[in-house]
Amino acid sequence: MLSISKRLKTIASLVTLQKKVIDIGTDHAYLPIYLYLNNITKNITASDISPQVLEISLNNLQKYNLEKKINLIKSDGFRNVDGIFDIAVITGMGTYTIINILNTKNIPDTLIIQSNNDYYLLRKHLNYLGYKIEKEIALYENKHYYIIIKFIKEKEFLTDEELLFGKSNNLQYYDYLKNKYIKLYEKSRDEKFLKYIDMLNSIIEKTPVEMK
Repeated sequence: MLSISKRLKTIASLVTLQKKVIDIGTDHAYLPIYLYLNNITKNITASDISPQVLEISLNNLQKYNLEKKINLIKSDGFRNVDGIFDIAVITGMGTYTIINILNTKNIPDTLIIQSNNDYYLLRKHLNYLGYKIEKEIALYENKHYYIIIKFIKEKEFLTDEELLFGKSNNLQYYDYLKNKYIKLYEKSRDEKFLKYIDMLNSIIEKTPVEMK
């Protein structure tokens, strides 16, 4: 059986069963293979702009006899993608790249996104596009927090705190952010970091007891 990271397993857990999925910027097709082998969905397209990545992806598909089961295409985002999908998975890249990818027609109503940076901008832009945060997970793996968000097409009002720090309700992650801003304030004396620390203290205080 295919062994994948906690990050990819967490992303897979957000995929609704038996939906039509496209994995933009596929991670050597590990996620599509996992989705197929675990019967999460059989209707999968994997795409990447890199010929080298696609070659490795094809080799991985062949290991599991899935080269005729999972579609593999070379595409810059959605540019060479035909058809309508229920879910798009876009992971492992920066927010500006993700925003450029989403600057197209026929974006799926469900997006599972794991950006490497600029989470505030990501949340704000998806909110502007009319997407709601259905689920946000702050996952700690390999000494790093990965922010994984499932967006659905629905209007939502996000507070400044939610735009800045998300909706994961992960107390350890909020503590990590607070400590980071304490260090940044001590180094820069920029009062915006004091504001962030106060906001995080308020969020931590309001976190339901069962989540602490």
